[in-house]
Parts: sequence; structure tokens; C-alpha cells
Amino acid sequence: MPLATAEAPRVNSRSTTRPFALVVEDELPLVELIKYNLEKDGYEVEVARDGEDAILMVEERQPDIIVLDWMLPKLAGIEVCRRLRSKSVTRNVPIIMLTAKTEEADRIRGLDTGADDYMTKPFSMVELTARMRAVLRRIRPALAEDKVEIGDIILDRTAHRVVRNGDEIHLGPTEFRLLDHFIQHPGRVFSREQLLDAVWGSDVYVETRTVDVHIGRLRKALLKVGGEDPIRTVRSAGYALNV
Repeated sequence: MPLATAEAPRVNSRSTTRPFALVVEDELPLVELIKYNLEKDGYEVEVARDGEDAILMVEERQPDIIVLDWMLPKLAGIEVCRRLRSKSVTRNVPIIMLTAKTEEADRIRGLDTGADDYMTKPFSMVELTARMRAVLRRIRPALAEDKVEIGDIILDRTAHRVVRNGDEIHLGPTEFRLLDHFIQHPGRVFSREQLLDAVWGSDVYVETRTVDVHIGRLRKALLKVGGEDPIRTVRSAGYALNV
């Protein structure tokens, strides 16, 4: 099956919290090429080698974008796309479908199933990363913009600055990453374990109560300038950013 061609030019990640991309592809050379280029482009990347594994991985941790091959072992990519679109929690996850199928009818079928974009093999890595950025800008602008405004909070990633109701808020690095993560997923409830993985990293051991400490610091800083508490505590579940 034809593979992608060329490497994408290196682009420095602008976000303090890297967007999480799930690559679902069974061709090892293509997997390595995509993973290498996406990591250079600032993404955190995980790989699923078949459709069933992809479904399980999405249930464990929802990606910010999925690069999904059509022809996969165990469960076809088109069926993976259909199942993800049928669930409310994954209905809006951006999906770019890859395929060796060149017929217009196949492209239409992929888009009708719910794919946000469609690329035919062989493709350029430059084009893939450009399309991924375009999809994220359109569907999840908080992942693509330097300055994001949610309610009365403005977060500027380039200046590492947070403003609420016109007043600047001074946050530590961890509190800034926490707020950035919440802003990327407004309204979504995250467990302490999910926040640890997203903000501290899955390879770092930190006790879950540490999350409560930093949430408390973030909450105190945001409330210092007035307004309602934007951090919602969900009993036995975790935390969310009110929108």
C-alpha cells in the first residue's frame, strides 16, 4: 500500500499543553513517519494498530484529534469513525481519515460517516500536518490559538499571561498548565488521574491529592480579582471549567 512522502518542516509548539493525537494505522513504516513528524510539530502522539484497540484507547483517554486509516485489522476505520460519532462523548473529536481508496464515492462515504477531512495515500506529511492544524482551528480553536478567551478569562500562551475581568492574574507554571488544559475542554469533567496524566505527564509519579492542592491555588488566584468560581468540583468525579 502506498505510504506518505517527505517530512514536515519543524514547527515549534506554541501551547504549554501539547495537543494529543491518536494515530490509528497498521503499517509500521507509515506509523513511524507520522509519529515522528507530529511529535516534531508539537503533538503528543499515541498509536493504535487496529480498530478495536483504537476504540479502547479513546475510551481510556479522549484525544484532541485522530488520524484514522480506513483499512485496519479487526475493525475497519470507517466503522471506528461511525462508532465514535454515535457516542455523545466522542461525537465532536476531530477525525482525519487516511485511505488508499481513490474513488469519489469512497471519499463521500468517509465524510458522510463523520470524518472531518480525508486524505488519499500517498500523501505529503506537510499537507497532513497543515490539514490537522486547519481542523483544530475550526473545531477546537483553543488548541490552535495563542490567545484564548473563555467567559471573563483570557489566557495568552505566548506571553504566559492570564487576565480576568481586565485584571492580570499571576499563576505558577502548574496552575497555568491546569487552566490551559481546562480551557481546551470547557465544561468537561476530568478526574484527578486524568489531570495528572495531562498536566504532569503519565511518566511522572505524583499523588492524586497534589491535584487538589494546585486546583486550590488556581481557584484562589482566579477569585482574587472577583467574580464567580469558574472551577466546578464534581463529587466523586473530578473538576471542570464552567462555561
